[in-house]
This record gives sequence, structure tokens and C-alpha cells, in this order.
Amino acid sequence: MTDAAMVVVTNSDHPKCRADCEEGVEEMKRDIKVGIKSDDEFFAEAREIARQLDTGWRPELPVERLYFEDLPTLLKYLTPKRFELLNILHAMGHASINALAKKLHRQYRNVLDDVKILERLGLVEKDEKNLFFVPWDEIDATFRLAA
Repeated sequence: MTDAAMVVVTNSDHPKCRADCEEGVEEMKRDIKVGIKSDDEFFAEAREIARQLDTGWRPELPVERLYFEDLPTLLKYLTPKRFELLNILHAMGHASINALAKKLHRQYRNVLDDVKILERLGLVEKDEKNLFFVPWDEIDATFRLAA
């Protein structure tokens, strides 16, 4: 793992997991779990998921996780300013970088840089109008303490 790795397992047959929601079908609530895993732990989990998929198992809802190699790496990418940005953008819905920068009272370039990093991590997405949004209803971060 260089800095971060993401695991996404979906069941495309589940009506709430369709990319284009049909009329009358609500968009699903999306949650992501953020954590710290070593390369060995990450690949062991990926192998286990692959094994389960091979046996025909499909998750009821998407399983989405973002892992970092260690706490310093996680904190390098998920800074207090970026958490604030995520909260404000989630509350705004879909917004341009300019509108987000004004709301945050920050420089356009700094907000753009932060949004691009969060987009690469999968925590922010861009819609068909090129507006940014936070697709997650909840970001759950768990850290295991060393023994």
C-alpha cells in the first residue's frame, strides 16, 4: 500500500445499489469506514472477500472502506481543515470550488487542492454538472491501539 487503499464490494443486483436509480427507488444511504491496516492485513481482508464472492456471497449493501498504512499517513490526508471541508460540503449538497471556498472563508487554490485530494481518496465525488459533493452519510473511523 503506498498511502491509502480502498476496498469496495457491491451487489449490483440489489435495487438500492443500482447506479441509476429508477423512479420510486430511493438512493441508498452510503457509509464508509476509514481505518488503519498494514499491507498484510489489507491483502488478507481482500483475499477473504474474494473467497466469499467465489462461493456466491453478495453483500446486502455495499461494503466500502478506506485504509491507511499508519496513523501519521491518515492524519496527513485527513486534516482538520479537510474534515471541516467535508462537513460543510455535505451540508451544502453539490457545490463549486468557488462557492465552497467562500463558505469556508479560505483561498480558492487551497480548497481546490484539498478537494482534489479528497476526491482521489473517494471521499468527495463530482456530479454531471462538475459540482463536488460528499456521497457519504457517515464516515466511521476506527483505530486499534497497539498492545
